[in-house]
Amino acid sequence: MTSTAAPAPSAARGPAAPGPRRRLPHRAWAVAAVTFVALVGAAGFRATPSVMILPLQNTFGWSRATISFAVSVNLVLYGVTAPFAAALMERFGIRRVVTVALLLVAAGSILTVWMRESWQLVACWGVLVGLGTGSMALVFAATVANRWFVARRGLVVGVLTAGGATGQLLFLPALSVLIERVGWRSAAVTVGAVALAVVPLVLVFLRERPSDLGLLPYGATEAPAGPAAGAAPARAALGALAMAVRRPAFWLLAGGFAICGATTNGLVGTHFIPAAHDHGLPQTTAAGLLALIGVFDIAGTIASGWLTDRMDSRRLLGWYYALRGAALFALPMLITATPQARLLLFIVFYGLDWVATVPPTVALCREVFGDQGTLVFGWIFASHQIGAAIAATAAGALRTSLGSYDLAWYGAGVLCLVATCLSLALRRPAAPPRPPALAAA
Repeated sequence: MTSTAAPAPSAARGPAAPGPRRRLPHRAWAVAAVTFVALVGAAGFRATPSVMILPLQNTFGWSRATISFAVSVNLVLYGVTAPFAAALMERFGIRRVVTVALLLVAAGSILTVWMRESWQLVACWGVLVGLGTGSMALVFAATVANRWFVARRGLVVGVLTAGGATGQLLFLPALSVLIERVGWRSAAVTVGAVALAVVPLVLVFLRERPSDLGLLPYGATEAPAGPAAGAAPARAALGALAMAVRRPAFWLLAGGFAICGATTNGLVGTHFIPAAHDHGLPQTTAAGLLALIGVFDIAGTIASGWLTDRMDSRRLLGWYYALRGAALFALPMLITATPQARLLLFIVFYGLDWVATVPPTVALCREVFGDQGTLVFGWIFASHQIGAAIAATAAGALRTSLGSYDLAWYGAGVLCLVATCLSLALRRPAAPPRPPALAAA
């Protein structure tokens, strides 16, 4: 008689076969997340001087030109440090470089509490914070994206670049309120404390390369070539520059990016708050508007990264600079004692364009300069910050001598049109010649 009993429990059959294992996200996304946090902090530290101009002027009696000079030193070092930081990351590792950078920022910020002379502002905010933030500049984002991603690289650069806007968004309104209620020294200490708080995250979670974990970069089908034998960081950075300056594309990209820096960090990032205050807008309100630019910059930069994966980067840059120029021409007519709808429209429009230029510029550096694209981008980013420094000093001098920023806004609009022409003048690299056997076939 056949048994109709149910099958024996699984114990009688042995252990149940394991189900399909859940695939975890690629580790590249965790590394990108930690990089984003570090970049948020770096951008917040870099943006802090814009809310310090008026308090320092009131405390010490320094002119805006004097304070702008310290900001200019910060901007120059922020940029010039970048290519050497990229080489240092290749030689000593990302974690070590970023950790030292955060410690420099903390020291430079906290030491300002005891300053009494303007040269001390230059030494602290100009030199120490400039060196620290420069080591965590956009070259840091490009290094992580190029090492850890093959697919979605443009999008990742866009997201990491948006970390700068997020830092501005988080820091500026909070620091402005803190300065108004407690004083500027409390803001300096807060920046130093936040820099120190990021250090453990970097040490624990940031990793150098996918191969350290036995992984391929995200989207890669084969292992990339290993890092070259470690040349001295300065020699590697200078060697990349020597190679790049022989190419017209370098000068076109550097010229356009210098104008990018002049019309963002140098002019608007540094002087928008005091310029709005000149028109009767409270500093906290102006800081909120500048932070709002950061909100829309997040969307604009991520969208730019997405577009960079799909469109010609040259045309994207041309459009970005042309639209930014149009917005800057209109700005002198839009700033009023109360934020009206047309000023808010400028904030939205300009915010979408703020650093949307970065993903296509990084993509063009890799396209034109190959494996040295990250180091070359470091030098192009240096031109961005030199342009920013010139604009910060020039705008401060114009305001001191003319009592108005109007000429600075109009001049920036003209420069953006020049950058449009430079971007559209870029040419694609010539295709490599075919092997003779293929040519004969």
